[in-house]
Amino acid sequence: MAFAVRVIAVGSLKDRFCRERCEEYLKWLRPFGAAEVVEIADSDAEREGEAICRILNREKGYVVVLAEEGHTYTSEEFSGKLSGIAQRLIFVIGGPFGLADSVKQRADLLFSLSPLTFTHELARVLLLEQLFRAVSIAHGRKYHHR
Repeated sequence: MAFAVRVIAVGSLKDRFCRERCEEYLKWLRPFGAAEVVEIADSDAEREGEAICRILNREKGYVVVLAEEGHTYTSEEFSGKLSGIAQRLIFVIGGPFGLADSVKQRADLLFSLSPLTFTHELARVLLLEQLFRAVSIAHGRKYHHR
């Protein structure tokens, strides 16, 4: 699995646990390829959407937007899905007020971590953990116990 991922996330991580876990997962992801997070300032959904779309307009890659109405996968399915994408992966995590429709329309895939609702900080931790799990599965590593 060739791997390059950028996560565009609304807001900074104020919770120390979330920040430390995200840093750890990014560190674990980097031996597999480029992995980074770009934070944009919190505002309202429309202004956040404009900022996200400006970034997406400059980027090339497969855009995955986290949205409650998105498709859900098992960890193995998620790994398989990502393994089949031959371009940089760009994930978008909205803020507490959700995402503007303009961002969702830019998505190549709407993805849901779960039917449950999470804070945007916790969603970032979960996404990075699942990205590491997906790469581990694709490379036959022991992180995923199945």
